[in-house]
Amino acid sequence: MRRSRREFLADVGSGMLVAGVGYSTALDLGLSTVRAAEGSDANGLTFGGLEPLVGLMQDTPVNKLLSALVEKMHNGTDLRQLVAAAALANARTFGGEDYIGFHTMMAMMPAYQMSQELPTEKKALPVLKVLYRNTNRIHDFGGRKKEVLHPITAGTLPAGVVPGDAVREAVHSKDIDNAEKTFAAAAISPEEAFNAVMYAVDDNTEVHRVVLPYRAYALLDLVGPEQAVTMLRQSVRYCVKSERQVNRHAEFDRPRTLLPKVFDQHKLAGKTPGTRVPDDAWVESFCQTLFSATPDQAADFAGAALAEGIAPDAICEAICLAANQLVLRDVGRREKEVQPGKPLGSVHGDSIGVHASDSANAWRNMVKFSNARNQFACTILGAFQVAYDRVNRGGDFLNWQPRPHAEHLEKITTRNPNKLLAEAEAAIRANEQAQAAAIVHLLGELRHSPRPVLDLLLKFAISEDGALHAEKYYRTASEEFANMRQPFRWRQLTALARVTASEFGSPAAGCDEAMELLKV
Repeated sequence: MRRSRREFLADVGSGMLVAGVGYSTALDLGLSTVRAAEGSDANGLTFGGLEPLVGLMQDTPVNKLLSALVEKMHNGTDLRQLVAAAALANARTFGGEDYIGFHTMMAMMPAYQMSQELPTEKKALPVLKVLYRNTNRIHDFGGRKKEVLHPITAGTLPAGVVPGDAVREAVHSKDIDNAEKTFAAAAISPEEAFNAVMYAVDDNTEVHRVVLPYRAYALLDLVGPEQAVTMLRQSVRYCVKSERQVNRHAEFDRPRTLLPKVFDQHKLAGKTPGTRVPDDAWVESFCQTLFSATPDQAADFAGAALAEGIAPDAICEAICLAANQLVLRDVGRREKEVQPGKPLGSVHGDSIGVHASDSANAWRNMVKFSNARNQFACTILGAFQVAYDRVNRGGDFLNWQPRPHAEHLEKITTRNPNKLLAEAEAAIRANEQAQAAAIVHLLGELRHSPRPVLDLLLKFAISEDGALHAEKYYRTASEEFANMRQPFRWRQLTALARVTASEFGSPAAGCDEAMELLKV
């Protein structure tokens, strides 16, 4: 995904400079792998060869969508193209400004990744599920007449100013047009576009502000690096909208003053991130330190570890483990938090643990995309956020015990893996969160193969609605399981089993139709 400036400009359009359109026009948003002049028309933003498929995603009545997509697949359109077109349709329609819209965009790459875990005949299921949700929301939103993203030209960066600083100041101006034009000027390559937008994202650790740029940037693998500005300008607009909020809590803006303080205190500016990988005991201990710290303390502890040369990914692993504890310890939704599809005691959807885990996973992944400054910033803010989430949620997390609890482990009498899997499925279908978590934990303790467990949990991540979070959280937990050290990794599947049991009972719209069309 890392590409040079020369490669990026070549991708934007090989005939662009010959045509004499100039650099600013070259950065018009939404350009595809065609010449700049083909990036927009009288009707607005267009996407070259993908435009017919993008239009299909926006215009097809939702009751005819899945049959149209399956027909496209039979005629040679692959899942990558379907997801790419859906992502561009989503970006053009919502621009990162609609709650269901941006959640759907953030589910697209996870759905595609889930498809890669399935047998051939079922691969399309998670993708079709999310694309159904996408088109349905596009129609609810108002379709083509309500499109948010339109072509713009790049502005001019102030001389001698770091591009990211310029983008952040433009966001602070609360002028969306100015912020987008400044961002477009900073977006010399996909990597530089990402690093520039992160200066504005870093002003606050609200979960959607954090996860949106990660999921948008990850989609470049499907939509192409030439769409970096189209995808990331959604974050620019989200940040400007946030700046316009009135009467927000003072703590909302805490990171924008805390981050430079931690940088100064630990003399991180201009440094290269360290590569020292600590042992398992250090990671476990640092996880507990962050979990019990205040948000400011957690940020400082992370800054100190970075200054000591600890690799950012090792610190982020501890952050992910701390977020996982929020899932395992949470008592669930209280009466005042109950909503349709989110009953008393539930932990799926926008629960504190799921949100914290998705954020921690995003910070950890964004470190991999980032320059040195943003590697430090992502790590520090990831530590801040997981501590903030614990404190802000309320309750007695420090004394609540993580699942599994002894009384649920004692109910399990078999050690046969097939019987354990059957009992886990039964617990999920009965919404028995604690029992499902206990069984999966035991499967890990007995060192059984994780694949059958993942297959079971994947099945429900596809079939259930999950209150907009089923795909993202499945990928968060399964990815962290794959990347974590052996002593800690099964905690992720234990948490996923709990969330899966919580979300069961609300079938996803479009899923049954997709299964019928695919004959599975």
